[in-house]
Amino acid sequence: MRNCLGRTIQVLKLLSIFACFFIGGEAFAQTGNLNLPGLSVNFGQGTDLVDTIQVLVLFTLLSLAPAFIILCTSFTRIIVVLSFMRQAIGTQSMPPNQLLIGFALFLSAFVMMPTGKNIYDNSIQPYMNKQITTTDALSGIELELRGFMTAQVRKADIGLFYEVTGEQAPNTIDDVPLHYLIPAFIISELKTAFQIGFLLYIPFLILDMVVASVLMAMGMMMLPPVIISMPFKLLLFVLVDGWQLVTGSILRSFN
Repeated sequence: MRNCLGRTIQVLKLLSIFACFFIGGEAFAQTGNLNLPGLSVNFGQGTDLVDTIQVLVLFTLLSLAPAFIILCTSFTRIIVVLSFMRQAIGTQSMPPNQLLIGFALFLSAFVMMPTGKNIYDNSIQPYMNKQITTTDALSGIELELRGFMTAQVRKADIGLFYEVTGEQAPNTIDDVPLHYLIPAFIISELKTAFQIGFLLYIPFLILDMVVASVLMAMGMMMLPPVIISMPFKLLLFVLVDGWQLVTGSILRSFN
């Protein structure tokens, strides 16, 4: 029983590292020691109200951690591009949302694999083996994720937040705080995704215009061009192996 509880506490503490990192990684880096709330199971004994509140806050952070992790990885760009691809073809619900999200998650795991491997080797595994402190583990996680985001973020997006706040911009991007870097990274990812989506729309838009012109020349003005152009768009997409081209374009955009 004690061994099972001990393993559960270790897993919860590890998950809390990720949640606490995305909520306030820089505040943790400035502190020398970090004490995470413990979790204990008492049968017939009184519990402290402060410990109960700490556990409640811990689980609240854990529930928000997936959203922060998704926004700080390549998932945003991938899911937006795949959604544009579905709309450009003209199929409203094919592929379904569950399939697109699952595909985007696996592509995100592929793109983030080098970063995740470095985080596991340099931060998570030493922390689980009690070779480094919690602060060192958080610093390692921040360093790896910062390296990925700085490679994709644009300086203009970072400068936007400094312009709004009126603060002096640092000399190097390594000195940019996380609460500036993360939203700038999201804006950069959205712009890149919309640029790729625009390029994906062009061939299908041309095909729609050709079909509409032919129907008008034949006097079939009451027939919606979308009904006629959809089979041709599907045929074009299949002939050029569209999913492979789109996937390759997404993966190469991170290099």
